[in-house]
Amino acid sequence: MKILVFGKTGQVATELQRQADVIALDMIALGRDQADLSDPAACAAAIAKHAPDAVINAAAYTAVDKAEEDEALATVINGDAPTAMAEACAARDIPFVHISTDYVFDGSGDAPWRPGDATGPIGAYGRSKLAGERGVIAAGGCYAILRTSWVFSAHGSNFVKTMLRLAETRDALTVVSDQIGGPTAAADIAAACLTLARGLRAGTGKSGTYHFAGQPDVSWADFARDIFAQANLAVRVTDIPSSDYPTPAKRPLNSRMECGALETEFGIARPDWRRSLADVLTDLKGSTS
Repeated sequence: MKILVFGKTGQVATELQRQADVIALDMIALGRDQADLSDPAACAAAIAKHAPDAVINAAAYTAVDKAEEDEALATVINGDAPTAMAEACAARDIPFVHISTDYVFDGSGDAPWRPGDATGPIGAYGRSKLAGERGVIAAGGCYAILRTSWVFSAHGSNFVKTMLRLAETRDALTVVSDQIGGPTAAADIAAACLTLARGLRAGTGKSGTYHFAGQPDVSWADFARDIFAQANLAVRVTDIPSSDYPTPAKRPLNSRMECGALETEFGIARPDWRRSLADVLTDLKGSTS
Protein backbone atom coordinates (compact mmCIF):
# COMPACT_ATOMS: atom_id res chain seq x y z
CA MET A 1 0.00 0.00 0.00
CA LYS A 2 1.43 3.36 -1.05
CA ILE A 3 0.38 6.35 1.03
CA LEU A 4 0.91 9.95 -0.03
CA VAL A 5 1.21 12.42 2.86
CA PHE A 6 0.89 16.16 2.54
CA GLY A 7 3.26 17.55 5.14
CA LYS A 8 6.80 16.56 6.01
CA THR A 9 8.11 18.43 9.04
CA GLY A 10 4.96 19.02 11.10
CA GLN A 11 4.19 17.07 14.25
CA VAL A 12 1.84 14.48 12.73
CA ALA A 13 3.71 14.24 9.43
CA THR A 14 6.94 13.53 11.30
CA GLU A 15 5.27 10.76 13.29
CA LEU A 16 3.69 9.28 10.17
CA GLN A 17 7.13 8.94 8.61
CA ARG A 18 8.61 7.44 11.77
CA GLN A 19 5.86 4.84 11.94
CA ALA A 20 6.13 4.08 8.23
CA ASP A 21 9.83 3.35 8.72
CA VAL A 22 9.08 0.95 11.57
CA ILE A 23 6.54 -1.09 9.63
CA ALA A 24 8.25 -0.71 6.24
CA LEU A 25 5.26 1.09 4.74
CA ASP A 26 5.61 2.71 1.32
CA MET A 27 5.08 6.38 2.15
CA ILE A 28 5.80 9.56 0.24
CA ALA A 29 5.79 12.73 2.37
CA LEU A 30 5.62 16.01 0.49
CA GLY A 31 7.10 19.19 1.93
CA ARG A 32 6.21 22.70 0.89
CA ASP A 33 8.83 22.62 -1.86
CA GLN A 34 7.03 19.68 -3.47
CA ALA A 35 3.40 20.63 -2.79
CA ASP A 36 2.68 24.14 -1.54
CA LEU A 37 -0.79 24.22 0.02
CA SER A 38 -1.14 27.85 -1.03
CA ASP A 39 -1.39 26.39 -4.56
CA PRO A 40 -4.32 23.93 -4.45
CA ALA A 41 -3.85 22.93 -8.08
CA ALA A 42 -0.31 21.78 -7.30
CA CYS A 43 -1.68 19.54 -4.55
CA ALA A 44 -4.14 17.93 -6.96
CA ALA A 45 -1.34 17.48 -9.49
CA ALA A 46 0.82 15.72 -6.90
CA ILE A 47 -1.91 13.14 -6.34
CA ALA A 48 -2.17 12.52 -10.07
CA LYS A 49 1.62 12.21 -10.33
CA HIS A 50 2.18 9.75 -7.49
CA ALA A 51 -1.01 7.65 -7.94
CA PRO A 52 -1.13 6.50 -4.30
CA ASP A 53 -3.46 3.97 -2.72
CA ALA A 54 -4.47 6.50 -0.03
CA VAL A 55 -3.79 10.14 0.82
CA ILE A 56 -3.37 11.71 4.25
CA ASN A 57 -3.40 15.48 4.63
CA ALA A 58 -1.23 16.27 7.65
CA ALA A 59 -0.38 19.82 6.59
CA ALA A 60 -2.21 22.98 7.60
CA TYR A 61 -2.01 26.64 8.48
CA THR A 62 -1.88 26.34 12.28
CA ALA A 63 -0.89 29.84 13.43
CA VAL A 64 -4.18 30.47 15.25
CA ASP A 65 -3.49 34.06 16.26
CA LYS A 66 -1.87 35.08 12.99
CA ALA A 67 -4.86 33.74 11.08
CA GLU A 68 -6.95 36.58 12.50
CA GLU A 69 -5.08 39.02 10.25
CA ASP A 70 -4.31 36.54 7.46
CA GLU A 71 -7.60 34.71 7.05
CA ALA A 72 -7.47 34.71 3.25
CA LEU A 73 -4.24 32.69 3.16
CA ALA A 74 -5.40 30.44 6.02
CA THR A 75 -8.55 29.69 4.04
CA VAL A 76 -6.62 28.79 0.91
CA ILE A 77 -4.34 26.42 2.84
CA ASN A 78 -6.95 24.95 5.20
CA GLY A 79 -9.97 25.20 2.92
CA ASP A 80 -9.17 25.29 -0.78
CA ALA A 81 -6.16 22.94 -0.72
CA PRO A 82 -7.88 20.01 1.05
CA THR A 83 -10.89 20.52 -1.19
CA ALA A 84 -8.64 20.16 -4.26
CA MET A 85 -6.98 17.09 -2.72
CA ALA A 86 -10.35 15.49 -1.97
CA GLU A 87 -11.63 16.17 -5.48
CA ALA A 88 -8.50 14.65 -7.01
CA CYS A 89 -8.89 11.60 -4.78
CA ALA A 90 -12.60 11.25 -5.55
CA ALA A 91 -11.89 11.31 -9.29
CA ARG A 92 -9.49 8.38 -8.85
CA ASP A 93 -11.35 6.47 -6.13
CA ILE A 94 -8.54 7.06 -3.63
CA PRO A 95 -9.38 7.21 0.10
CA PHE A 96 -8.61 10.60 1.65
CA VAL A 97 -7.87 11.18 5.35
CA HIS A 98 -7.97 14.80 6.48
CA ILE A 99 -7.01 16.11 9.93
CA SER A 100 -9.25 18.82 11.36
CA THR A 101 -9.79 20.43 14.75
CA ASP A 102 -12.08 21.12 17.70
CA TYR A 103 -11.89 24.82 16.70
CA VAL A 104 -14.79 24.24 14.28
CA PHE A 105 -17.02 24.42 17.40
CA ASP A 106 -17.75 27.51 19.49
CA GLY A 107 -16.52 25.99 22.76
CA SER A 108 -19.75 26.56 24.66
CA GLY A 109 -21.20 24.33 27.38
CA ASP A 110 -19.42 21.44 29.03
CA ALA A 111 -20.72 18.41 27.13
CA PRO A 112 -18.31 16.59 24.79
CA TRP A 113 -18.77 17.62 21.18
CA ARG A 114 -20.16 14.93 18.90
CA PRO A 115 -19.27 14.72 15.19
CA GLY A 116 -22.79 15.66 14.15
CA ASP A 117 -23.13 18.67 16.45
CA ALA A 118 -23.67 22.10 14.92
CA THR A 119 -20.42 23.88 14.15
CA GLY A 120 -19.78 27.53 14.95
CA PRO A 121 -16.13 28.57 14.89
CA ILE A 122 -15.26 31.70 16.85
CA GLY A 123 -12.12 32.61 14.94
CA ALA A 124 -10.47 32.70 11.54
CA TYR A 125 -8.53 29.47 12.04
CA GLY A 126 -11.69 27.54 12.90
CA ARG A 127 -13.53 29.04 9.94
CA SER A 128 -10.73 28.06 7.58
CA LYS A 129 -10.69 24.48 8.87
CA LEU A 130 -14.46 24.22 8.59
CA ALA A 131 -14.21 25.35 4.96
CA GLY A 132 -11.85 22.45 4.37
CA GLU A 133 -14.21 19.97 6.00
CA ARG A 134 -17.08 21.13 3.83
CA GLY A 135 -14.98 20.88 0.69
CA VAL A 136 -13.85 17.35 1.52
CA ILE A 137 -17.42 16.21 2.06
CA ALA A 138 -18.69 17.95 -1.09
CA ALA A 139 -16.03 16.23 -3.21
CA GLY A 140 -18.10 13.08 -2.88
CA GLY A 141 -15.26 10.59 -2.54
CA CYS A 142 -14.18 8.12 0.13
CA TYR A 143 -12.97 10.16 3.08
CA ALA A 144 -12.41 10.42 6.81
CA ILE A 145 -12.21 13.77 8.56
CA LEU A 146 -10.42 13.35 11.87
CA ARG A 147 -11.04 16.20 14.29
CA THR A 148 -8.49 16.28 17.07
CA SER A 149 -7.24 18.65 19.76
CA TRP A 150 -4.27 19.93 21.78
CA VAL A 151 -1.58 18.18 19.74
CA PHE A 152 1.80 17.56 21.34
CA SER A 153 4.99 15.70 20.49
CA ALA A 154 8.77 15.91 20.72
CA HIS A 155 8.79 17.86 17.45
CA GLY A 156 7.91 21.39 16.42
CA SER A 157 6.14 23.88 18.67
CA ASN A 158 3.57 22.74 21.21
CA PHE A 159 2.43 23.19 24.80
CA VAL A 160 4.61 20.45 26.27
CA LYS A 161 7.80 21.87 24.80
CA THR A 162 6.80 25.40 25.79
CA MET A 163 6.27 24.36 29.42
CA LEU A 164 9.63 22.58 29.52
CA ARG A 165 11.37 25.60 28.01
CA LEU A 166 9.80 27.98 30.54
CA ALA A 167 10.75 25.64 33.38
CA GLU A 168 14.41 26.19 32.52
CA THR A 169 14.27 29.72 33.92
CA ARG A 170 11.14 29.86 36.08
CA ASP A 171 9.90 28.00 39.14
CA ALA A 172 6.32 29.35 38.98
CA LEU A 173 3.88 29.83 36.11
CA THR A 174 0.30 30.99 35.62
CA VAL A 175 -1.68 28.78 33.25
CA VAL A 176 -5.24 29.00 31.95
CA SER A 177 -7.61 26.68 33.79
CA ASP A 178 -11.03 27.33 32.21
CA GLN A 179 -10.23 25.73 28.85
CA ILE A 180 -10.89 21.99 29.00
CA GLY A 181 -9.93 19.38 26.40
CA GLY A 182 -8.09 16.21 25.56
CA PRO A 183 -4.34 16.49 24.91
CA THR A 184 -3.47 14.27 21.95
CA ALA A 185 -0.04 12.95 21.03
CA ALA A 186 0.95 13.35 17.39
CA ALA A 187 2.10 9.72 17.40
CA ASP A 188 -1.40 8.60 18.37
CA ILE A 189 -2.94 10.77 15.66
CA ALA A 190 -0.54 9.33 13.09
CA ALA A 191 -1.43 5.78 14.09
CA ALA A 192 -5.14 6.61 13.85
CA CYS A 193 -4.67 8.12 10.38
CA LEU A 194 -2.92 4.98 9.15
CA THR A 195 -5.71 2.81 10.54
CA LEU A 196 -8.30 5.01 8.83
CA ALA A 197 -6.45 4.88 5.51
CA ARG A 198 -6.20 1.10 5.64
CA GLY A 199 -9.82 0.70 6.71
CA LEU A 200 -11.16 2.95 4.01
CA ARG A 201 -9.01 1.23 1.38
CA ALA A 202 -10.18 -2.21 2.49
CA GLY A 203 -13.80 -1.12 2.77
CA THR A 204 -13.95 -2.08 6.44
CA GLY A 205 -14.84 1.42 7.63
CA LYS A 206 -17.21 4.04 6.30
CA SER A 207 -16.64 7.61 5.22
CA GLY A 208 -17.48 10.28 7.73
CA THR A 209 -16.34 12.79 10.32
CA TYR A 210 -14.77 11.39 13.47
CA HIS A 211 -13.39 12.73 16.72
CA PHE A 212 -10.12 11.64 18.29
CA ALA A 213 -8.56 13.07 21.45
CA GLY A 214 -6.57 11.84 24.40
CA GLN A 215 -8.19 11.06 27.72
CA PRO A 216 -8.96 12.08 30.41
CA ASP A 217 -10.17 15.61 29.64
CA VAL A 218 -8.13 18.17 31.54
CA SER A 219 -7.45 21.91 31.82
CA TRP A 220 -4.30 23.45 30.44
CA ALA A 221 -3.21 24.18 34.02
CA ASP A 222 -3.61 20.56 35.11
CA PHE A 223 -1.92 19.37 31.93
CA ALA A 224 1.02 21.60 32.84
CA ARG A 225 1.14 20.14 36.35
CA ASP A 226 1.33 16.63 34.94
CA ILE A 227 4.09 17.64 32.53
CA PHE A 228 6.19 18.99 35.39
CA ALA A 229 5.43 16.02 37.61
CA GLN A 230 6.46 13.50 34.96
CA ALA A 231 9.55 15.52 34.11
CA ASN A 232 10.49 15.80 37.81
CA LEU A 233 10.50 19.59 37.67
CA ALA A 234 9.60 21.70 40.69
CA VAL A 235 7.42 24.33 39.04
CA ARG A 236 4.39 25.79 40.81
CA VAL A 237 1.33 26.30 38.58
CA THR A 238 -1.29 28.90 39.46
CA ASP A 239 -4.69 28.74 37.74
CA ILE A 240 -5.92 31.80 35.85
CA PRO A 241 -8.99 32.43 33.67
CA SER A 242 -8.64 32.96 29.93
CA SER A 243 -9.57 36.61 30.47
CA ASP A 244 -6.22 37.08 32.25
CA TYR A 245 -4.32 35.81 29.21
CA PRO A 246 -5.81 37.64 26.20
CA THR A 247 -4.78 36.52 22.72
CA PRO A 248 -5.69 37.87 19.25
CA ALA A 249 -7.82 34.78 18.62
CA LYS A 250 -10.35 33.51 21.12
CA ARG A 251 -9.85 29.91 22.22
CA PRO A 252 -12.75 27.48 22.78
CA LEU A 253 -13.40 26.97 26.49
CA ASN A 254 -14.90 23.54 25.90
CA SER A 255 -12.80 21.31 23.68
CA ARG A 256 -14.12 18.02 25.04
CA MET A 257 -14.79 15.55 22.22
CA GLU A 258 -16.98 12.48 22.07
CA CYS A 259 -14.91 9.82 20.30
CA GLY A 260 -17.14 6.75 20.41
CA ALA A 261 -17.92 6.62 16.68
CA LEU A 262 -14.25 6.18 15.81
CA GLU A 263 -13.93 3.19 18.09
CA THR A 264 -17.18 1.66 16.84
CA GLU A 265 -16.33 2.05 13.16
CA PHE A 266 -12.55 1.57 13.11
CA GLY A 267 -11.67 0.08 16.51
CA ILE A 268 -9.62 3.14 17.51
CA ALA A 269 -9.97 3.85 21.23
CA ARG A 270 -9.09 7.10 22.99
CA PRO A 271 -5.46 6.93 24.15
CA ASP A 272 -4.36 7.89 27.64
CA TRP A 273 -2.41 11.10 27.07
CA ARG A 274 -0.46 10.55 30.31
CA ARG A 275 1.19 7.45 28.83
CA SER A 276 1.81 9.25 25.55
CA LEU A 277 3.31 12.17 27.46
CA ALA A 278 5.75 9.79 29.15
CA ASP A 279 6.82 8.57 25.70
CA VAL A 280 7.31 12.13 24.46
CA LEU A 281 9.39 13.08 27.50
CA THR A 282 11.55 9.99 26.92
CA ASP A 283 11.90 10.99 23.27
CA LEU A 284 12.94 14.52 24.24
CA LYS A 285 15.43 13.24 26.81
CA GLY A 286 17.00 10.98 24.20
CA SER A 287 17.32 13.80 21.70
CA THR A 288 19.28 15.94 24.16
CA SER A 289 21.50 13.25 25.64
